[in-house]
Amino acid sequence: MKRLVLVHGRAQEGKDPNELKWNWIQALKEGLKKSDLTLPVPDSAIGFPYYGDLLDQLVYGTGENDAAPEVITRGRPDDDEELKFKLELLDAMRKKAGLTDEQVRDASGDPTLQKGPLNWEWVQAILRGFDQYVPGMSGTTVNLFTHDVFVYLRRPGVRDEIDGIVRKVIPTGQECVLVGHSLGTVVTYSVLRRDGDTLKIPQYVTLGSPLALSLIQESFDPLRNPACVGHWYNAMDDRDVVALYPLESPHFNVTPKIENKKDVDNFTSNRHGIAGYLTDKDVAKKIYEALL
Repeated sequence: MKRLVLVHGRAQEGKDPNELKWNWIQALKEGLKKSDLTLPVPDSAIGFPYYGDLLDQLVYGTGENDAAPEVITRGRPDDDEELKFKLELLDAMRKKAGLTDEQVRDASGDPTLQKGPLNWEWVQAILRGFDQYVPGMSGTTVNLFTHDVFVYLRRPGVRDEIDGIVRKVIPTGQECVLVGHSLGTVVTYSVLRRDGDTLKIPQYVTLGSPLALSLIQESFDPLRNPACVGHWYNAMDDRDVVALYPLESPHFNVTPKIENKKDVDNFTSNRHGIAGYLTDKDVAKKIYEALL
């Protein structure tokens, strides 16, 4: 029997891992019902590595003097490296969302506000613009997303610890269908690149993935399709500003090519939620077929 492993994204801290797993499975089963199918493996054969609390601790700390999320939201990043990373990522996201320079300046209250590579005021204005002009997207959520991704990719040891939790749930030598969502696609891609020689992944599914962003790809140079992956299927809602581009040339040029589904109708408020992806008929069927 093949194993199914589901890997969540960020902002899952403080949640019950069993309840999260149940929510994922129920959404997948709902998607399968659209094709009159049932999940071909028992729930016990489904792995759900939970790293939400650990990621929160590694990113924001646990002591009184550590950076709480509300501090990250209000304050300028501690170093220019993160500010530059945040600005480039936010700029790509706001362009995908259709947020114009004029709207950003309007949100700032300063019609003369200038862009700049290390301009914190411009970053704050983009975040306010998300709140005012992009339905379903909170500036606070987008800001914390960029911070979490930065820390995972650029802070020594953080990626090792998160990857280690996920790696323990993926069996060595046994065929495993691997599904990642949002930051979970970055984590799973990292794991597959590191330990691909010992893994058998006939189907790799990425949902709402930000891997097409060049800033993220810089941490995975050279870009490649992991050798252990038999087939890679990527699904996105074109209105999902986290999944900016499909995983194809020129944004993610690898061989063999990745199969991209670009027309998911994600019903969640921000077009990014996992339920809106797993209930998609084609996504659910692709996972089902891989498990047979």
